Amino acid sequence: MPQVYPFTAIVGQERMKRALILNAVDPRIGGVLIRGERGTAKSTAARALAALLPQVEVVVDCRFGCDPHSPNTWCTECQERSLNGEVLPGMIKPTAFINLPVSATEDRVVGTLDIEKAIQKGERSFEPGVLAAANRGLLYIDEVNLLDDHVVDVLLDSAAMGMNIVEREGISFVHPSRFILVGTMNPEEGDLRPQLLDRFALSVEIHGILGARDRVSIMERNMMFEADPEGFWEDWYPKEAEISQQIEQGRNLVKQVKHTSRDLLTIASLTASLGVDGHRPDLVILKTARAQAALEGRTSLTELDIARAAELALPHRMKRGPFDKEVATMEELQERIEQLSGGQSSGKSGQEEDDDQSQEKTTAEKKI
Repeated sequence: MPQVYPFTAIVGQERMKRALILNAVDPRIGGVLIRGERGTAKSTAARALAALLPQVEVVVDCRFGCDPHSPNTWCTECQERSLNGEVLPGMIKPTAFINLPVSATEDRVVGTLDIEKAIQKGERSFEPGVLAAANRGLLYIDEVNLLDDHVVDVLLDSAAMGMNIVEREGISFVHPSRFILVGTMNPEEGDLRPQLLDRFALSVEIHGILGARDRVSIMERNMMFEADPEGFWEDWYPKEAEISQQIEQGRNLVKQVKHTSRDLLTIASLTASLGVDGHRPDLVILKTARAQAALEGRTSLTELDIARAAELALPHRMKRGPFDKEVATMEELQERIEQLSGGQSSGKSGQEEDDDQSQEKTTAEKKI
């Protein structure tokens, strides 16, 4: 197997790398769309991220990589095996990296049911597709804007539900479909429809690095990697191992991260002030902020977590005029977040404010 270019060896593009890592910490965020010109390490970063991901435990002989410790997410086959009294042992395997070709059809993506065998022999025969292979792994879609809109819809629906349901002629098959979704595209070749664009939780627009020294570093590192991939990877292994450990610790901690009513108010005020449509952005910001906190080993949110999450969740959802590229620059967005945070700040943490409100309510009730 060819050696993958190390994730930590990528020069610059910090926002892109952060968006990828946060999705690795919590795949429930909903994926990331990377938009940028040619030759800006979009594909390299996606492949490198998969090499960082911790190994996963799967049910032995399961074609869909079900988690042996999560029966409520088992596929139809694992459920039937369990009902028949079979014990489902687990085994450890590397996280899968699945590359979806632009020419993929719907059947190739979701899988197919053999109707003829079901009618003639009464057997349910399911041929897994890309969504089955990507379960609990990373699904990478290069040039996502060139993919058929209907196929993109199916992918995004499965990513949101966490399962794939295939139904043909009254016969159905269900299997888990939880994966880290990474899409890349070059805006010069056409954009996604707004409805599809909004379904990607995070979006990052990247450009070529203009600094001469950084461009020299890119050339030097690539030459060293091409000359000795194994040796180059070993040189970067300590940094790779460090980030991989942070991701694993973040995954274990993210469910323990708590938020206060003040955190929710900050998020709602920000999205409302920017006139962002729908409620998906609010949820995405909250999940991303929780992942940011967990990545840094914390169990409570800060205003900075929310600001950094909004930086990734809002740009592609900002309303644009017919002749405007963007309604607000990233600097203006950051200033808006700081203004809202400053207006709500009273020198107390969100938890302290919640405690004060609870205490005031209790005091009032006693007076009554």
